[in-house]
Amino acid sequence: MLAEPIDSWLRNACREARDAGRQLAQAPARQRDAALVAVAGAIRRHREAIMMANAQDIAAYSGTDAFRDRLLLTEPRIEAMAAGVEIVAGLPDPLGGALAEWERPNGLVIRRVPQPIGVIGMIYESRPNVGADAAAICLKSGNAVILRGGSESQHSARAIHEAISEGLQEAGLPGSCVQIAPTTDREFVAAMLRATGMIDLIIPRGGKSLVERVQREARVAVLAHAEGLNHTYVDRGADLAMARTILANAKMRRTGVCGATETLLIDGAVAEAWLPVLVGDLRALGCDCRGDERARAIVAMGEAEFDTEWLDAVISVGVVDGLEGALAHIGRYGSSHTDAIVTEDAEVAGRFLAGIDSAVGMWNASTQFCDGGEFGFGAEIGIATGRVHARGPVGPAQLTTFRYHVVGTGQVRP
Repeated sequence: MLAEPIDSWLRNACREARDAGRQLAQAPARQRDAALVAVAGAIRRHREAIMMANAQDIAAYSGTDAFRDRLLLTEPRIEAMAAGVEIVAGLPDPLGGALAEWERPNGLVIRRVPQPIGVIGMIYESRPNVGADAAAICLKSGNAVILRGGSESQHSARAIHEAISEGLQEAGLPGSCVQIAPTTDREFVAAMLRATGMIDLIIPRGGKSLVERVQREARVAVLAHAEGLNHTYVDRGADLAMARTILANAKMRRTGVCGATETLLIDGAVAEAWLPVLVGDLRALGCDCRGDERARAIVAMGEAEFDTEWLDAVISVGVVDGLEGALAHIGRYGSSHTDAIVTEDAEVAGRFLAGIDSAVGMWNASTQFCDGGEFGFGAEIGIATGRVHARGPVGPAQLTTFRYHVVGTGQVRP
């Protein structure tokens, strides 16, 4: 229990975060990178404590297998968490140099320079490694962050935060650069959402209900996606062997991640020959296939629900009339997250990529590559599907904005 009201605690935390963020933004890149290396080392040293804390969370969890997999921390996953922090440390400084520079006719030199957003509020649920990812990306980009994990991952989140705090201390940076909510009370989320002037950006990462609540109630700017209703379209110009491999990975590698394919679309020109093969592959991997009327006429299966993000070993299947049919289907049911085409026809692929409104479009690749680590960001703080500021995986560069430096030689405006 908190010894003080939630609003009071958050106000003080945001004040400390603002002060710490100023120090962090002014710290040289080498110090921020050293802090990340120290955090990675501390995560490795705290491995046993993190696994013990995670075991408490796992023992108390009673949800689906897919979400239990999100919650679980194994030794390889903890090592991947630490390695991801080190990769972020090795990325170019997102605050270094000018984004653009030009000279006006009057001799003024104008530079557009990057700067941190400020204080980030990170709200996440079952996946505890999100805390480490968020901390790494915020530290790299000069932002302070307040973490609020879910009740199901509370012990893991606190153990990871202890390691992060130790790494910051080693590097001589204030611990208030990365803070964690002292409670999992839902009222703390409400306080964050109304913290105008204290938190500059809220990033929710979790289930649809959490994200929709944040988007509905927030008085603070939000960077998020509500669903990952992702499609893989197999065109008549595809290589079937490639399509089989890509689809199996896109759906079944990890069914509970937001980059998983939830709908298979197949060109009607090849559906009769290819759909039994593709469905057979998925069923062999334990996937339940559910089709529209045209798909069910080819392969017996349940009825599709194209507006459902399964996050499980279930896929909807639709037969469409070529590229235009695929684009129309994605336009109706897609969530602007990630959509893929499998084809050897470059002209068709180009039209597909131009025709979708997704944050990420894939050509001959699994939708599960929609991930900050796979994009070379080291980690990600979430996927953004809005049209303002960042889109797709959000890494260090996406957590900066910019301002202007104007250099004169005594000019005055007439």
